[in-house]
Amino acid sequence: MLPWTLLAAASAPEGGVLKLFRRGEEFSIRLEGGNELMNSRLGGSEEALATLALARLGPRPAPRLLIGGLGMGFTLRAAEAAAPPDARLIVSEIVPELIEWARLHMGAVFGDCLADPRVELRPGDVAAEIAGAPAAFDAILLDVDNGPGGLTREGNDALYGPEGLRAAHRALAPGGVLAIWSAAPEPAFTRRLSQCGFEATMQSVRAGRTRRGSRHTIWLAVR
Repeated sequence: MLPWTLLAAASAPEGGVLKLFRRGEEFSIRLEGGNELMNSRLGGSEEALATLALARLGPRPAPRLLIGGLGMGFTLRAAEAAAPPDARLIVSEIVPELIEWARLHMGAVFGDCLADPRVELRPGDVAAEIAGAPAAFDAILLDVDNGPGGLTREGNDALYGPEGLRAAHRALAPGGVLAIWSAAPEPAFTRRLSQCGFEATMQSVRAGRTRRGSRHTIWLAVR
């Protein structure tokens, strides 16, 4: 088996280091110490984050989507495929080096999705995008820090705590959808979404693109 090769490293928010590895055609982004955050072979649940959210949103003219976390582009590409030609797709990524890695190292993974004219990349914290945009989005898709449980950010409550969820509620247009990806289910989080004004459901989806293997969790919360 081919060994993993370290391609790049970057500081994670609030401490820690993110590392990009390659083995053949496979890429992996890991938190220093061994926790794998993303793998280019496992994008099924990240794609489902977009397809489920847009299906729940339904057709509407010129929808504006905010995607929190570029990752390996799985959610973005799925959103591009499902969104109409007049959509606007804003991607907020707090680690600017991930945008550089996408272009420099992972062209085979990203393809031409970053060249889509509907896409705008914004380096920075998605929580700030949400806080500064009342009723600005039709859907907010969050794949940040492994979900509400978190791994890398102590400040996760800015997104997943009651105050952060109420900010997301304000940032959505009526009938808008907040979709959240998580590595694991947390029934208490469904209740928290409901307490913050959302009609919320939790779904289990496959991590990969087959009917086998591990599962991840997606919440769909409607304003």
